[in-house]
Amino acid sequence: MRYYLLILLIINSLYASAQNSKDTLDDVVITGTMKEMSRKESPIPVEIVTAKFFKKNPTPSLFEAVGMLNGVQPQLNCNICNTGDIHINGMEGPYTMILIDGMPIVSALSTVYGLNGIPNCMVDRIEVVKGPASSLYGSEAMGGIINVITRSPNNAPLLSADVFATNWQEYNADIATKLKMGKLQTMLGVNYFNYTNPIDNNKDGFTDVTLQNRVSVFNKWSLQRKDYRLASLVARYIAEDRWGGQMNWTPHWRGSDSIYGESIATQRIELIGIYQLPVRERIITQYSYNYHHQDSYYGTTPYMATQQVAFIQAYWDKRVNEKHNLLLGASYRHTIYDDNTPATQTADGKANAPAITPLPGLFVQDEWSVHQKHKILLGYRYDYDRNHGSIQSPRIAYKWAPNTDNALRASIGTGYRVVNLFTEDHAALTGARQVVIKETLNPERSYNANLNYNTKKVIGRGFATIDITGFYSYFTNKINGDFDTNPDKIIYDNLKGHAVSRGVSLNVEGNFHFPLRVMAGVTYMNVHQMEDTGAGLFKTIQIHAPQWSGNFAITYSLPRGYIIDLTGKWNGPMRLPVLPNDFRPEYSPWFCIANVQLTKRIGKQVEVYGGIKNLFNFVPQNPILRAHDPFDKKVNDPIDNPQGYTFDPSYNYASLQGMRGFVGIRYTMK
Repeated sequence: MRYYLLILLIINSLYASAQNSKDTLDDVVITGTMKEMSRKESPIPVEIVTAKFFKKNPTPSLFEAVGMLNGVQPQLNCNICNTGDIHINGMEGPYTMILIDGMPIVSALSTVYGLNGIPNCMVDRIEVVKGPASSLYGSEAMGGIINVITRSPNNAPLLSADVFATNWQEYNADIATKLKMGKLQTMLGVNYFNYTNPIDNNKDGFTDVTLQNRVSVFNKWSLQRKDYRLASLVARYIAEDRWGGQMNWTPHWRGSDSIYGESIATQRIELIGIYQLPVRERIITQYSYNYHHQDSYYGTTPYMATQQVAFIQAYWDKRVNEKHNLLLGASYRHTIYDDNTPATQTADGKANAPAITPLPGLFVQDEWSVHQKHKILLGYRYDYDRNHGSIQSPRIAYKWAPNTDNALRASIGTGYRVVNLFTEDHAALTGARQVVIKETLNPERSYNANLNYNTKKVIGRGFATIDITGFYSYFTNKINGDFDTNPDKIIYDNLKGHAVSRGVSLNVEGNFHFPLRVMAGVTYMNVHQMEDTGAGLFKTIQIHAPQWSGNFAITYSLPRGYIIDLTGKWNGPMRLPVLPNDFRPEYSPWFCIANVQLTKRIGKQVEVYGGIKNLFNFVPQNPILRAHDPFDKKVNDPIDNPQGYTFDPSYNYASLQGMRGFVGIRYTMK
């Protein structure tokens, strides 16, 4: 603990003199308003992270990479299958919407698989909006948005490759190339990740990390058109086979009650397109389709599911006059979901009944430049769900910029989420617990407010930027998974009461006049729910939502092309799912996952790098309860199990991988 605090104090003292490069303040963003505009002109605060930032700590997927961001937490929900989702400001994965090139991946599985399989060398930047955006993007955008912007074929290198390996025998390769055929340009990227070396360092008889074999292909086509009109199409294919469980598990034992394993085979296809109509007005059409098939066993529990989502939207971007810029659009989403659970059966349970969910919507947005220093954004969205009826989502945002170095942004609005329980909450799929749905679930609603202040300071011969945001969300009809009432069940129900997510986040970034660049952030949040138990309101702290968390990245450039990067993410105590009379603490300890990397540039085309991950060798303790009896065959034995514990792998707050080394090489041909 003393070492963690010392590191944070050092970082804070470095930041007192930090400065920022001026160009990052004028980046073009699209996420906050669905159209390109300067970041400093946007009434919605948008955080930008370039691909160069993620190279400071190489990872096999963007899912892991976004964990370097302040307030963004890739959360593993099971110690065996290692399935996870993305939390923003403490909100669970289903509240986060993933976009690729501004196009929503409208699928409840998007935070699980949306950030896997995009070759890192094809990523230009990532835009993050923390806070609700349902008035523009609809359901699943209650907590925030992560928009992955891929490289344009115009400025992408002819060939790029990034290959690295760890001493755990993890191997990752990203390769991308481009080709021009007249007015048509294409980029092709391939990602391959392989880890097939079972390790059990904590000696509980289970794999510490899920074994994976994943390949993905990402192809982007762009067409050069008259007057620079947009036309592009992206196709992505992901195939993944992963398993975790007892060390002596093999595919022969899949689904048996002799040796425990969780085996997940996934195939996913996505098509994402954008086309600007050949008319005088700026009318944009966007469309997508994704097909997801999962063949899995969680112990003896089979989960076979197929989901198809078709989505289309069109919007008219019209500059009415010098003060008003109007955005008017319509969207339609059609979801077909089928699995082998009671969720897709008839009421009598005798026949299969796939869930078919149409969701049409209309949205309008007016960006009003009241004055050179004042800008107002008004937004409204209307959706109709055949089960829940009309859903309305208004918002208003205000930006005041007294000068070019300071900006204050405020927004209020509402959000909603139509719940697809089995496709979004993978805790429901573990073989250790039975899923119980108490009633017909209603859509969640939220009321939100954000206040953001960004300032740029001249310090010495450089600049520093400070960004601070206060956020508050009030939820009704929140869907809760009750892990506490019965250790053998997860009970889902609409909350009888309300839930609150509130807090403050601070980000500082900059450069010194000597070759040192420093970035750091800290987030304080309080995420809880107030439930009416009949005898008054009862407060419960949300699971996996640390009150304090933060990040840091320090880069120092040495002579002769050497670069040193120190990166890390730290978390304060977070509430964990524990069983009755559990001997494990209900809250995790303070911990920090720090990494160091040394990079050597060789000419203009090659970089060689290597380093150490998890410098402090932090590993959670007792992650799996009763690992020796995963099928609960001796659960009623008073001698073997005097406390009445059941097998449970959900006690998770960090990866079970300890300190490990890595080496890699990057190659770029312009």
